[in-house]
Amino acid sequence: MLGLRFFYRKNARDEAEKPFWISYADLMTSLMVLFLVVMSVALLAVTKKIDETERRKIERENEIQKLLEQIMQAANEFPGIQVNMDRHTIDFGPQAYFKFREYSMSVEAASRLRGFTRRLLGIAREPLGQKWLKRIIVEGYTDTIGTYLYNLNLSLNRSHKVLCILLDQSMEDQNVLNIGERDEVRKLFLVGGYSFNSARKTDEESRRIELRLEFLGLDEKLEAPMIDQRNSLGECQLR
Repeated sequence: MLGLRFFYRKNARDEAEKPFWISYADLMTSLMVLFLVVMSVALLAVTKKIDETERRKIERENEIQKLLEQIMQAANEFPGIQVNMDRHTIDFGPQAYFKFREYSMSVEAASRLRGFTRRLLGIAREPLGQKWLKRIIVEGYTDTIGTYLYNLNLSLNRSHKVLCILLDQSMEDQNVLNIGERDEVRKLFLVGGYSFNSARKTDEESRRIELRLEFLGLDEKLEAPMIDQRNSLGECQLR
């Protein structure tokens, strides 16, 4: 008996649509590959930017550390002066302690303050100083005896007195600052008063002054101080 053979003829519509589906699949694959390439490039760019920013941050920290080390070496020439590398402060030690409720400083302490400031200004002129040093804040402190407002005023007077000593040109002292150095102090130094917000273990240690160093951030530019050079320094108002 002859077997019956059945032949299935593909629908003409299926034959017509098959190339379309192949092209569509290829298109989706191509788009997916393109998407992955674009994402890879974008991620690479972002990662590179992050890496560059981190590199600059580390470079800034290292250079500021070197700058602080230079200041510490200068401080070693003046026994008693200490540099806190973490807080970015300079403590003038026992020789610069103030007497109870006073803001005057001994002749020896004043000369020592001028001498160290001259070294500090020299470091500020060097490349790392020019690049990162923003300003130097003079901070005066008191003991915990007395009212808050009284001690706040006393703190300000102690900070103010430091500037008076640095800018005084009438003293007979080998460490008296010259005209250019006094101008640098006027531009770079800032007076601050902190009362007894940072008292030490003893009242004597609390009655002190510190210099706090502030540094520029990444991409931060040093703004020119608003100082009228026609104005003279004048005279200290503290007696």
